[in-house]
Amino acid sequence: MSRYIKMLFACLLLLSTTNLCAQSARRICFAFYDGTFNADADTLVIVDPTPDLSAKNIKNFYDNVDAGYYKPLVSALLSYKQDHQLNDWLYYQLVRKTAQHISPKEKNYSRYTLYKWFLMVKSGYDARLALAGKKIIFYVYNNEDVSDIPSYTVNDKKYMCLNIHDYPGTDLTIQPAIPVDINVPGAINSFSYKVMSMPDFTPADYVEKDLQFTYQHKAYYFRIKLNPLIDSIFRNYPVVDFESYFNIPLSKETYGSLIPLLKKNVSGMNIKKGVDYLMHFTRYAFLYENDDMNFGREKRLSPEETLFAQYSDCDDRAALFFYLVKEIYNLPMIAVLYPTHITMAVQFDKPVGKPLLYKGKAYSFCEPTPQLHDLRIGQISASLKQVPYKVVYEYNP
Repeated sequence: MSRYIKMLFACLLLLSTTNLCAQSARRICFAFYDGTFNADADTLVIVDPTPDLSAKNIKNFYDNVDAGYYKPLVSALLSYKQDHQLNDWLYYQLVRKTAQHISPKEKNYSRYTLYKWFLMVKSGYDARLALAGKKIIFYVYNNEDVSDIPSYTVNDKKYMCLNIHDYPGTDLTIQPAIPVDINVPGAINSFSYKVMSMPDFTPADYVEKDLQFTYQHKAYYFRIKLNPLIDSIFRNYPVVDFESYFNIPLSKETYGSLIPLLKKNVSGMNIKKGVDYLMHFTRYAFLYENDDMNFGREKRLSPEETLFAQYSDCDDRAALFFYLVKEIYNLPMIAVLYPTHITMAVQFDKPVGKPLLYKGKAYSFCEPTPQLHDLRIGQISASLKQVPYKVVYEYNP
């Protein structure tokens, strides 16, 4: 009988130990684009939420978490970044999702933000925190031209706000954010908003969308593959400079479902007619709506977002047209900005219509956005002929 009691005691002890491990083990595991991020966060210090948000409490948070064994988690993040070739913006999405698993945003926004900041500085980025009343403001050092989010400058270094979208209607010029001074060794790197490559999404995540337009009395039909995750990637993406914006690529599956078909459709055309075909595609394969009506603010859609969206405006068409011409013909181009409009001009072997002269080269207007009249290559809307403009991006293959 005693043998059975010992066996029962051993089983209870094993169950107790297993339950204790299950409670204490804190692994982070989630799908992230084409892979699975998996990391051990069991030794990461989880700081209890504080009722008051102050510089002192933020410093105490840093000291407590910094004293813990956080390095395996940061190492896993950086390894994933390297293995999957994540640019800074995509890496920040990985950090956001990790922080959400550690401390959910909806339960304690301040603590969620603190963990985002901690993981970013321990990843080597020069990120800063500030307080605007009861709001915690998250900044990162960035030396690019970003125009629609708050920033501040210290020692000739500009810090862009990463979380202003979480405080809609907040004006930091009325309620200035006071920086919290915490020196983090090694947090010196700038953050870039450039998205030069897209992740390799899981093919099963794609959906299909039908597009059609008519060119020279012939209807063309497309069934392209698009990924809804594109929306989450660029949901809070700011208005960046035109060079960065125009060079955001398509994801692999979307590229494969569209570009080869476009190449096939223009294969029997000369270059000018092929560019005209692409110009009409960007005009008429999508519905037009300006950003104020569509989003209530200026928002530039990436080429893949434009393909996915129900509505798009002139910025979006110009970026998509640029991408298509670059991929199919790789011609020199310039982006021409007017006070209320942007259009494109392409350099051909011989200009068409009245050329736009820029740096000694002749470019022909190619209007990618629907206008009152169906403009041909070399034509510009009559309402813009006397309006001053500036060239905001020049592409030379």
